Amino acid sequence: MDKLKAMSTFVAIVDQGSLSAAGGKLDRSPAAIVRTLAGLEHHLGVRLLNRSTRRLALTDEGRDYLQHCRQILADIHAAETRLDSHRSEPAGTLSITAPVMFGHLHLTPLLNQWLKQHPHMRAELTLLDRVTDLLEEGFDLALRIGHLADSTLIARPLGHTGYVLCASPDLLERGQPQHPKDLAHWPTVCFAPAGSTWRFQVDGKPWPQRIDPLIRANQVDTQLAAARDGLGLCRVLSYQAQQDFERGTLMPVLTAYNPPPMPVQFVFPHSRLLSPRVRHFIEAVEGALKERLAGAAGDEG
Repeated sequence: MDKLKAMSTFVAIVDQGSLSAAGGKLDRSPAAIVRTLAGLEHHLGVRLLNRSTRRLALTDEGRDYLQHCRQILADIHAAETRLDSHRSEPAGTLSITAPVMFGHLHLTPLLNQWLKQHPHMRAELTLLDRVTDLLEEGFDLALRIGHLADSTLIARPLGHTGYVLCASPDLLERGQPQHPKDLAHWPTVCFAPAGSTWRFQVDGKPWPQRIDPLIRANQVDTQLAAARDGLGLCRVLSYQAQQDFERGTLMPVLTAYNPPPMPVQFVFPHSRLLSPRVRHFIEAVEGALKERLAGAAGDEG
């Protein structure tokens, strides 16, 4: 059995939604697609898809195997395209999206430098604090913070970041909260889209803590400014408060109760859509992003 061909066929079936559509995509007959899938399931000893006359549905084993197939095919594609990306000058337009503040602080400076070095490239940078659909909205690449829920995406890990509670030195002159439950009696400012429940970890278990914010802001910068002015404690991602920690304008609080950090990663559609210019950009900036995230992680306590 040609395992790579079988993996590619399986991925095409899932992506296209039917055996016949996968056959059209791969320029193979439906019968050949059926034989390949049956041979793969026989080889693995599990059913990957539940098939009916109307629809296909991944089994639990199929869903797990799909993620491995995508990663393997992406790695092979990366090996084949890496030479091209190094050999030739990238050209065209790179469409990328990222969270607003991370984009301003970290991604934009690196993108600007990359564009200076590659005059045949153009970029479309969209900064949004929401999860985008890369294929539907036409993005080549996204920087995501958090665990992936979409199995059609390939992830390139960059590091981790986690939530930190912080306050101004002036506010902390009155004392410091000793436990998340103490926040019920402290002034707070919050990022409105995140809601009025802050999540901590106590004795290894999640601890949701309701707050009554003095200010609800729809921008992280506004939330941080209010905290600097001593209006209340705020809870942000560590990279968002890094500069304040370095300057001493904000201080971390209750660090022993921080929840586990979340992954930061580049994500892109499955391997066949990854162009050499995207590969070139990722390889050019990922080292610097990893260093920046490692520096910010050191402030999480």
